[in-house]
Amino acid sequence: MFALTLEGVENVQARLADYPQALRAELLAKAEALANALAEKVRSEKLDGAVLSARSGALKASIAAQIAGAGDDVEATVGSFGDVKYAAIQEYGGKTPAHEILPDKAKVLAFVANGATHFARRVAHPGSVIPERSYLRSSLEEMRDEIVAALAGAAERSWGNA
Repeated sequence: MFALTLEGVENVQARLADYPQALRAELLAKAEALANALAEKVRSEKLDGAVLSARSGALKASIAAQIAGAGDDVEATVGSFGDVKYAAIQEYGGKTPAHEILPDKAKVLAFVANGATHFARRVAHPGSVIPERSYLRSSLEEMRDEIVAALAGAAERSWGNA
C-alpha cells in the first residue's frame, strides 16, 4: 500500500485564494502610475512642440488620466477631458465645413493678412483640411513596451505578495 501525506496544502490554498485581490491591487497601482506617466508625456513632449505648439494651453490643460476599477476590472484612460472642441480633429485629422466667422466680443473682426491689418463684420471661411497630428496614440505607441513590461511585472510581484 502506498500513502502520501501533503503538508502545507492550507497555505497553498490560502495563497491561491488571495491572488486575485493581490493581482488587482498591484495592477491598479501600476495602471495609475503608467497612466499618469503617459499623460505627462503627452503634456510635456507632444503638446510642447513635438507635435503641437501651445497657443492657449487649453488642450494641454485638458489632458488627464482617469483610473477606474469595478469588480475584477482595472481600466486606465488618458485623454482630453473637458470642452476642447479641437482635441479630436488634431489627433485624428479631418475637415471643417465652410462657415461664417462673426465677432462675438466686438463689432468687427480684426486680423492681419499679407502684412496689413484688416477689419470685417464677417468672414466667409472656406473650410479647412486638418492633417492628423497624433499626440495621444503616438505617445501610447512609444510607451507600449514599457507598459506591457510593467503590467507583466505587476502580475509577477502580486504572486509574491499573495
